[in-house]
Amino acid sequence: MLAPILKMSSVVKEFPGVKALDDAHLNIYPGRVMALLGENGAGKSTLMKVMTGIYQKDAGSLFYQGVETNFRGPKDSQERGVSIIHQELNLIPGLSIGENIFLGREPVGAFGRIDWQTLYAESQQLLDMLNVQFSPKMLVGQLSIGEQQMVEIAKALSFSSSVIVMDEPTDALTERETESLFHVIRQLRAEGKGIVYISHRLKEILEICDDATVMRDGRFIAEASVSDLTEDRIIELMVGRSLEEQYPRIDVCAADEVVLDVQKLCAKGVDNVSFQLRAGEILGISGLMGAGRTELVKALYGANPLKSGTINVSGNSVNISTPAHGLQAGVVYISEDRKGDGLIVELGVRENMSLCSLKQFSGVLGVDRKEESTVVHDFIQRFNIKTPSADQLIKNLSGGNQQKVAIAKGLMLNPKVLIVDEPTRGVDVGARKEIYQLMNEFKAKGMSIIMVSSDMPEVLGMSDRILVMHNGKVTGEFIHSEATQEKLMRCAVGHQAEVA
Repeated sequence: MLAPILKMSSVVKEFPGVKALDDAHLNIYPGRVMALLGENGAGKSTLMKVMTGIYQKDAGSLFYQGVETNFRGPKDSQERGVSIIHQELNLIPGLSIGENIFLGREPVGAFGRIDWQTLYAESQQLLDMLNVQFSPKMLVGQLSIGEQQMVEIAKALSFSSSVIVMDEPTDALTERETESLFHVIRQLRAEGKGIVYISHRLKEILEICDDATVMRDGRFIAEASVSDLTEDRIIELMVGRSLEEQYPRIDVCAADEVVLDVQKLCAKGVDNVSFQLRAGEILGISGLMGAGRTELVKALYGANPLKSGTINVSGNSVNISTPAHGLQAGVVYISEDRKGDGLIVELGVRENMSLCSLKQFSGVLGVDRKEESTVVHDFIQRFNIKTPSADQLIKNLSGGNQQKVAIAKGLMLNPKVLIVDEPTRGVDVGARKEIYQLMNEFKAKGMSIIMVSSDMPEVLGMSDRILVMHNGKVTGEFIHSEATQEKLMRCAVGHQAEVA
């Protein structure tokens, strides 16, 4: 094995009440892709923040290019050749793509002015490398989440780093964008770059990575060649136990009661969609990025204004033109963008979870904090949310634990219809199963659930019935026993199937 470009040994990092890292190790080799694996809360992101100088370690060592090093901060690590593409987007919507890529490092021309021609030309080269089609002069705010992720990747590549960390880089990418990213990773690997690849998509790990480091509860568990691993073995190392069934769907005798009846719905990105949802049913909505899935569920919730069509909830016609109307009708939407739409990261777990439910805790003297805390602690335990206390700030939780808080926040409202948009994006395999089991629990109690997901095995594994969308229209509807990946993909690219 080659000597590592960067080596971290016996790293310890403590926060008040939490030992986030305890004897953590990581080797990054030139010309190889190292997968960094572990459940949410395993310490992966903390280790990367220690590596890039965002956090300072309490013990242990870091050697970079053979020399013991302590980066003073992210600017220091970037300038010395270590870049990180964070899971959460860090872009300025009001600036162009090129301005975001070279923010703070703009090329300077005559008279000390920004050389815009060079800035946009170099930005275009990076975008061409990623095989994306948009202009570097476009505003970032005009891009989808997946397109913004590609801009983040282009920004990291602009530093010409020796070590590149990619934290969940494909979470919001289409299949074509993922293929383009893998092409770039192979190019960087051939150039001798050391790459750290963090992902919960195990098929990607087996496809693109050479080595894997597994962490659990802040500790190093194993380093192995990916060629010696299987998905089952990776899961066992990550969670400390085997997972017999990845998608624990349960059969419930769905009631005949139609909880949601949607007819000829038209809205931005939605074209004449009709369907019904019954009590105790999980309805999956599948389709490629841009198919109109999120636009549809946002229209049901009131965040995407209707142009025409009708919505009936429990037999009553409802006028849902704002999210407040959606909540009043018993429709709760949990966004795919938990940071932008779902949570207030500067507030604590308790405040976020109960924010929309304060009315149920209100008494003569105001909010009953004791009752609120009791319910919040119950959800923390049921969701296995890893937090030192209910007052821990959301921004200090891992992405998966943030997602659990967002889902708990919706369930606390006791909705008639729960809409979950990409419920397990950025969530590890152990936490995924916990979320699925909770969905099953509420399904068994008669709750109606709509699940939007880009993960086709997830849709096939958990849905009782599946709608497939393409270009704003429903192109197929399948019951669980008849649905296959081939059928869903055929409809997702625009072929019309017979409605079940």
